[in-house]
Amino acid sequence: MANELRNNVFNDFMDPMTNFFDGLGRNMVNSSKMKTDVIENDDEFEVKAELPGFKKEDISINYENDTLTIHAIHDLNKEQKDEDGKLIRSERTSSDVSRSFYLPDADTDKIGAKYDGGILDIMVPKSAEKESKHSISIN
Repeated sequence: MANELRNNVFNDFMDPMTNFFDGLGRNMVNSSKMKTDVIENDDEFEVKAELPGFKKEDISINYENDTLTIHAIHDLNKEQKDEDGKLIRSERTSSDVSRSFYLPDADTDKIGAKYDGGILDIMVPKSAEKESKHSISIN
């Protein structure tokens, strides 16, 4: 009986500590990055980003100064409606992620994107006007 009482007191004390450190580690590792692959082919760049849980409306893509920027923001707390009882613990928080990639000489009129099953796939065609070599004379 004494051991059972001591264990309950210890567990009650450690539970908030475990919750704090568990959440701290998860937030430091997972919340700041989106897993992304950038592939360069002869005529285009292909960017694949994992954005599970986001809706298409939550994602914005911008190409400016040879840089592709992906930004996704979603407030999951707004969607939680607790009509049946009191919410004791929630591991769903707001998500705000952003990544930028230097992808030079893109044909901006032909950039396309699709979003399916939590995967954002962006095709960035290279501009045909770019010269691959330029000879410089020495004076």
